[in-house]
Amino acid sequence: MQEFSHKVDFSNRFVCVCVIFVVILHSFYSFLLRLPMLPTRKIINDPVFGFLNIPDGVLYQVLQHPYLQRLTRIRQLGLSFFVYPGAMHTRLLHSLGAMHLMQEAINVLRQKKITITDNEATAAMLAILLHDIGHGPFSHVMEHTLVSGITHEDISLIMMKQIREDLQQTASPDYVQLLDLAISIFKDEYDKHFLHQLISSQLDVDRLDYLCRDSFFCGVTEGSVASARILKMINVVDNHLVVEAKGIYSVEKFLVARRLMYWQVYLHHTSVAAEQLLIKILERAKQLASQGVALFGAPALQFFLYNQITTEEFTNNPNALHQYALLDDSDLLSAIKVWMKSEDKVLGLLCQHFTNRQLFKGKILEHPLTQAEHEALCTHYATLFGVTNEEAQYFFVEHISTSNTYSEKGESIGILFKDGSVRDIADASDMLNMETLTFKPQKRYIFMFQ
Repeated sequence: MQEFSHKVDFSNRFVCVCVIFVVILHSFYSFLLRLPMLPTRKIINDPVFGFLNIPDGVLYQVLQHPYLQRLTRIRQLGLSFFVYPGAMHTRLLHSLGAMHLMQEAINVLRQKKITITDNEATAAMLAILLHDIGHGPFSHVMEHTLVSGITHEDISLIMMKQIREDLQQTASPDYVQLLDLAISIFKDEYDKHFLHQLISSQLDVDRLDYLCRDSFFCGVTEGSVASARILKMINVVDNHLVVEAKGIYSVEKFLVARRLMYWQVYLHHTSVAAEQLLIKILERAKQLASQGVALFGAPALQFFLYNQITTEEFTNNPNALHQYALLDDSDLLSAIKVWMKSEDKVLGLLCQHFTNRQLFKGKILEHPLTQAEHEALCTHYATLFGVTNEEAQYFFVEHISTSNTYSEKGESIGILFKDGSVRDIADASDMLNMETLTFKPQKRYIFMFQ
């Protein structure tokens, strides 16, 4: 009997201890809930610049927006993977890299006693994070086919304004004000002009990132630039961005690298051939859609195939922006794979050649095609593929590739000397002059099937 009593006492004590433990645990949990939330630290491992810090707050919230996440499904270099298989990096990765360089630039300028408030720094980082948000699938192809009269820069601004409206519904008013400031900097309406120059000028963080990043993923060492060295040398004079004279050789290397990257990567004849073939595909699909022919495609792609989308549509029709934000590279690639079996011979042939990398072949022209040469090509392809002379025009295209390293009409790259004077890089350089920098080489091609 005594043994039973001891067991009961032990059980009661155990229950009491458990109850006390649960009460203490609940109180501690309630205390934690009342504590302010600690900022979340996000780190991205970037193969080019190492670990990138994503600050908590408006930058992280905007990064989660569907418009920005869409850039994970759009390649930075469009169709360059046909030439450089490693060129599979995305526009989001470029935007994050540019934001990182903006942060580095702001830190350097602050160390040199240039006043930049926390809000201005955050807004500048927001502006560069969003600067490419309006790009469509495969770079500039859509601007020549599915939409007309509007550039990706215009669409970027429209998207920024839409993100602002979304933040008004879900976020702090402080976040909305920061995005307003970012838009003002992006449009060059803010009084600190040098912040806009860091986003868009002849020496900005956008170019510094894409040259480093594109050369890395393509394996083209000629495009590598000393971005860290250049940023260490920047300064501000009379509200304009300048580079201290010690950095002049790094700037010269930057300009040379840009010219080399244009002809070796961005305007590589095979990449241009692939782009011209894709344009022909979309032009043919657009023509068939205008005739009421049913074509396979994601709803967003069909929206642009079966409607004429202009600047007014983007401005006045919210559905146009919504559909555009749903478009990415995979929509075009999946449609092209299905269109290989199209009943339309022209569309089917174009898509088969594109999918199987049987691209246009490029030939340098000394002069524009004459009317007789154009008609001869139409006759040739009409006979070869069994199509009409009008349809045969989809199988060749005349195209001019051109680039310029430096624009004398744009804002100059100023070099700051020890005596306080600022001179244009074209005057300050002992290697480059204005004639060399502003020379715009052109290559006239005829792209066609062989």
